[in-house]
Amino acid sequence: MADHLSVAVLGTGIMGAAMARNLCRAGHDVRVWNRTPAKAEALVADGARAFATPAEAVADADVVVTMVYDGPAVVEAMTAAGPGLRPGAVWLQTTTVGVEAVSSLADLARHHGLVFVDAPVLGTKAPAESGDLLVLAAGPEAARAPLAPVLDAVGSRTVWLGEDGSTGAASRLKLVCNSWVLALTNGTGEALALAKGLGVDPQYFLEAISGGALDCGYVHAKAAVITEGDYTPSFSVVTAGKDARLIVDAGASVGVRLDGAAASAERFRRAVAQGHGDEDMAAMYFASFDD
Repeated sequence: MADHLSVAVLGTGIMGAAMARNLCRAGHDVRVWNRTPAKAEALVADGARAFATPAEAVADADVVVTMVYDGPAVVEAMTAAGPGLRPGAVWLQTTTVGVEAVSSLADLARHHGLVFVDAPVLGTKAPAESGDLLVLAAGPEAARAPLAPVLDAVGSRTVWLGEDGSTGAASRLKLVCNSWVLALTNGTGEALALAKGLGVDPQYFLEAISGGALDCGYVHAKAAVITEGDYTPSFSVVTAGKDARLIVDAGASVGVRLDGAAASAERFRRAVAQGHGDEDMAAMYFASFDD
């Protein structure tokens, strides 16, 4: 593969669109598809080429990137892409799909003669837009150098976790990391909700923990979303809820009870029911209050 590649991006929501733009800026031939066509067409101004079907988008692509909602959505997109897939192309699977789905995706890759790389990413809208995602990857050693121009465009660092993407090593680590992210999000929301209930200025809480062992930059970031009331999504409530359920299921499959993650999943569910599904995941804050 050359430094400038033909890259198909299937899924151009918050994360996929940002990744596609960075791939365009890096000089790659970027081909995009989204279930909602307008989201793909919006990237034409950035230099991408939008296509009506996954099969058209992946035709002759060196690398296929999937960044959709969940495992079933990945299967649907890649099955539809089947007629256009080129044997030998690299499939960079970046969607958070959990543990159970990975082996079936690897089987789908083998069926089409693709090189499968399990590569979920850590980061939300801002790092995706700046090309500073952390890529957690597992795949053949032979795919790493050819993939470098793509990985360099979308992320600041790639952590390789093995040569066999079908083991789900990268997806397993992603769930562990996300369990921590969701715990922090839930903890911040509940602390600020309690502050409101008790009549405590939330800034006093933030000042009390600032600079000490309890401090964390992420807490301040999510607290700002809540106190400023700007829930423009960097990562949505509905998607965070999906990830929380994947985490709980993964724990249950290995005999690990994750009561905190289960509580987070329920809080995300309530926030969705209250109408906050498309807002930033910090909107789980509203689950602390009756409708």
